[in-house]
Amino acid sequence: MIYLDAAATTPVRRAVLETCWPYLTGEFGNPSSHHAVGASAAEALDGARRSVASALGARASDVVFTGSGTEADNLAVKGLALAADPARRTIVTARTDHAAVLESCRYLEHVHGFTIAYAPQDDAGLVDLEALDRMITDETALVSIALANNEIGTIQPVAEIARMAHASGALVHTDAVQAAGSVPIGMADLGVDALSVSGHKLGAPKGIGALLVLTQVPLEPVLHGGGQERGRRSGTENVAGAVALAAGLALAGPDIAAVDEVAARRDAFIGAVLATVPDAVLTGHPSKRLPGSASFCFPGTSGESVLVRLEESGVVCSSGSACAAGSDEPSHVLTALGFDRETAQTAVRFSFGTQVSADELAEAADRVGDAVRAVSALAG
Repeated sequence: MIYLDAAATTPVRRAVLETCWPYLTGEFGNPSSHHAVGASAAEALDGARRSVASALGARASDVVFTGSGTEADNLAVKGLALAADPARRTIVTARTDHAAVLESCRYLEHVHGFTIAYAPQDDAGLVDLEALDRMITDETALVSIALANNEIGTIQPVAEIARMAHASGALVHTDAVQAAGSVPIGMADLGVDALSVSGHKLGAPKGIGALLVLTQVPLEPVLHGGGQERGRRSGTENVAGAVALAAGLALAGPDIAAVDEVAARRDAFIGAVLATVPDAVLTGHPSKRLPGSASFCFPGTSGESVLVRLEESGVVCSSGSACAAGSDEPSHVLTALGFDRETAQTAVRFSFGTQVSADELAEAADRVGDAVRAVSALAG
């Protein structure tokens, strides 16, 4: 099997499992308990917090552990907007952002009366910075733009966006779930107020994420209860998950260092697919994209049918966001970029890391050609 769906999830690394296993077994304490078992768990949690902060260029006090990247996005968008100056009632985002951000914005619009503004984007998904700058005013509470798109891989100029937003007094959040572990990320370098990550994209188990949010920035809690995570996220902490997330980020170092190598494999794969399927359309920016991300539309086919053929041939990939699996609707990302419904439903996404070799990618490209031709023949 050639696994090319790392954007959906990654296998748990053995080293990550070994690191977190003690906190699923003997060191099972509740970090809030006032005894030795609890103290041991609290120490592990503090260590994980410091490690996550170090990996992402933040302070330990900025790290809020959550149950997922989706929860982290919800906490960021809702928590920052609801705690903002009441005179600031506008949120700016992009129509290609993750559903966790977009649906949080819609909730704030419908329940709390916020105005949601969408930044214009070009056909590769890049935000129009000049237009965005004009959109941000003294009524803007929050700008939330993903660092990298989970479907097409386009990387946004978040540092420039943050400078623009801060010049008008707005806060900035970026969903870095897809970028973390693939490209270098420094929260201070990006200049954002909040940043989301998720463990299962980093070789950690599902069920752990984190929101890094500057300590001095007001944040309205979304979950209410015992006041864990310094009152920002209630619920008994997932110590094993936090330790696993920290380990996943630490172990991603070599992958990040190999970003140029992975990007070269990506470009070779893209070239091979375009050579074997001349009608294929590469989606996303040709160069400003994640190193292990390649996505195409194959006009005249069905993306789902191509996926079935590829899986039969031993290549595992997806038609877009796994978070929208089971939906008959075309990708909201592609429709936002102007693709018609019929073309958007021919999309296939390939995503990978250092574990996939150049030879495997070359073989996968050949199988893509076979699959597309087979589906096209049936459709024609």
